Amino acid sequence: MRHNPDYALDDVETVRALVRENPWATIVSHVPGEGLVASHYPVLLEEDAEGISIVSHVGRPDERLHQLGRHETMVIVYGPQGYVSPSWYGTSPAVPTWDFAVAHLFGTPEILSDDENLAVLDRLVSWFESPLPDPYLMHRTLENTAYAERIVHGTVGFRLRATRIEAKEKMHQDKSPEVIARVVEALRNPGPYENPKLADRIADVNRDVLDGKEVTA
Repeated sequence: MRHNPDYALDDVETVRALVRENPWATIVSHVPGEGLVASHYPVLLEEDAEGISIVSHVGRPDERLHQLGRHETMVIVYGPQGYVSPSWYGTSPAVPTWDFAVAHLFGTPEILSDDENLAVLDRLVSWFESPLPDPYLMHRTLENTAYAERIVHGTVGFRLRATRIEAKEKMHQDKSPEVIARVVEALRNPGPYENPKLADRIADVNRDVLDGKEVTA
């Protein structure tokens, strides 16, 4: 990822929140003799762990494609992102840009036992089902439990404790309060680039500036 200190995201708690709120991740490995391999799966932040630790699973045979557990793997998590038109700035000259939040988590995966994998799958289902009025939990019936215990053998669970993190958040921090406010408003308006999540993120990152407060280091 391009080095740019102005947009570096160094706060671990902010990165943890990024993972928690954006669980769909890209898993990338460089496999000797094969090259790059990428897969896409949901991940779950381990809330009680120090630093950043995630758990997930891959469907077989992805564990063989990645040689999971044998070398370092990178997991990419994306936050809100989207196009920003220079026509929204109200200033000239101006060029278009793309605002985004992203984290690269590096570590060597630890392969989970079937029982641990089943527990992780249960937590994943509970996490995503809990907002629904009638959550369809993995163990809601004996029949569903038995089905889950059968299909778990088609997956391989893993834990990745991040030993290195590269994260960046580009949310117009280098612009004036007036420009930031116009961008936030434009992203909230109906249109081809309507993006309320990105608007909220830009507003949150630049809260002190938008509130007329002095930004402290």
